[in-house]
Amino acid sequence: MFVIAQLSDLHVNGTHRNRARIEAAFDYVNSRADGIDALLVTGDLTDRGSAEEMLEARKLIASPLPTLITIGNHDARPTFNEVFRPGTDPTAPVNEALTLGDVTLLSVDSSLPGERRGFLDDQTVDWLGASLDEADGHVVVAFHHPPVTLGMPMMDSIMMSDPQRLGDVVDAHPNVAALVCGHAHSAAVTTFHGRPLCLAPGVASTLN
Repeated sequence: MFVIAQLSDLHVNGTHRNRARIEAAFDYVNSRADGIDALLVTGDLTDRGSAEEMLEARKLIASPLPTLITIGNHDARPTFNEVFRPGTDPTAPVNEALTLGDVTLLSVDSSLPGERRGFLDDQTVDWLGASLDEADGHVVVAFHHPPVTLGMPMMDSIMMSDPQRLGDVVDAHPNVAALVCGHAHSAAVTTFHGRPLCLAPGVASTLN
C-alpha cells in the first residue's frame, strides 16, 4: 500500500499562531514518516504571496519525506519560483512530477494570477496530459482549487472554473487513481469523473 500525507492552506503570515500550527502539523506527519511514502502540500503556502512569507514557508516546509508542492490563490508564482525553483521563468505555472516506484504524483497549478477562483490554463492542461501519457502505474493528481461544489456558498463561488477541462484529461487517462486538493479549509471526500477526490482541511484554520 502506498501512503500519502497531505497538508494544505498553511497561510504563512509571520505570526506566531500560524507558525506554531504549521510546525505542529509537520511534526505530526514527520513523527510518522516511517509509515508514509510521500507528502503533498496543496497550496496557499502564504497569506499574501510576499517574498518574506515565501522564505518563511520554505523553512517551515521541512520533512524527510519526498515532498511535492503546488501553490494556491494566496500565493504568487514569481515569489514561489524565486524561492523554491530559482532560475525558473517567474511567471511559469507550478507544475511538477514526482515518481516513486510505480506511483507518480503530479502537482498542477490551478492558481489564476490576481484572482481567488481557480483555472487550469492551456499550458497546465497540456503538461498534465503529456505527463499522464508518460506515466507508468498509478497517478495521483494534486492541485489547490476543488473542481466540484461543496455546498459552501463562499467557497463554491471561488472553486475551479471550467472543471470540465480537468475532467476531459481525467476521462482520457485511466491511470489517474485519485485527485487531491485544498482551498476549502474543510475536509471532504467525493468523486470527480469517477475517481476519488479528497480535500484536506486547512492547517491555518478550519471552516465548518
